[in-house]
Amino acid sequence: MFQECLENVRTKAPLIHCITNYVTVNDVANVILACGGAPIMADDQEEAAEITSICGGLTINIGTLNTRTIRSMLSAGQKARELGHPILLDPVGAGASHLRTQTAVSLMEELHFQVIRGNVSELRALMLGSTTTRGVEAAAADAVTEQNLNDMVALAKAWSKASGSIIAMTGAIDLVADAQRCFVIRNGRPEMGRITGTGCQLSGLMTAYITANPDRLLEASAAAVCLMGLAGETGWRHLAPYEGNATYRNRIIDAVCRIDGAELESGARYEIR
Repeated sequence: MFQECLENVRTKAPLIHCITNYVTVNDVANVILACGGAPIMADDQEEAAEITSICGGLTINIGTLNTRTIRSMLSAGQKARELGHPILLDPVGAGASHLRTQTAVSLMEELHFQVIRGNVSELRALMLGSTTTRGVEAAAADAVTEQNLNDMVALAKAWSKASGSIIAMTGAIDLVADAQRCFVIRNGRPEMGRITGTGCQLSGLMTAYITANPDRLLEASAAAVCLMGLAGETGWRHLAPYEGNATYRNRIIDAVCRIDGAELESGARYEIR
């Protein structure tokens, strides 16, 4: 299942329009290239819709939000929706400010997102109006644990049903859910959280996967989450004792590039609930 999703990305080489944040834009571009896709970064309103029209998928990331790019996000999203292209929302920091929260909610109302990916606090801010984020980090009370796993799986499914989108709730344990099924994923390393942009990279990676696998959006989303986690594990194993965050970032991108379908299939650690 995951092997086919990976091979479809590398065969189809989907072109992905990314309206993302300037902190991580280079890493997002590189991880999309590493997985077999191709990125375009265009956030000016004068060309956003036009660029979207030549791409296969769109990712919208509000990490460095400003009023200029809000208009570009809407323009690109409306064009993608008109063309039937998949769109992913990464509501970075939703709940940390009124502008971020309201912009993400407005985008959800105006556009149909095939996937919404964020940490639990960001998703809670969108779905319930709660504001418990610490910048772009999840509040400690919002962690998915073995103890609250059943409740969080039910919550992810409920949020998917309410939004009409696949919900990817990422953290120590990742949940990828539609209204009926939830992939509970245990790949990854805690050290990935010390690198700026692994979440943004994952959103770009997921957009490439859902674009190349339009008939299996849930499985493609879960495959991308497993791949990113597996890349984190592989990259960590290859670090020398004197290497740290900067090298680890590169090792993760290298692993996304080098892991093949068989490795992903065998290395993915998940269950479906």
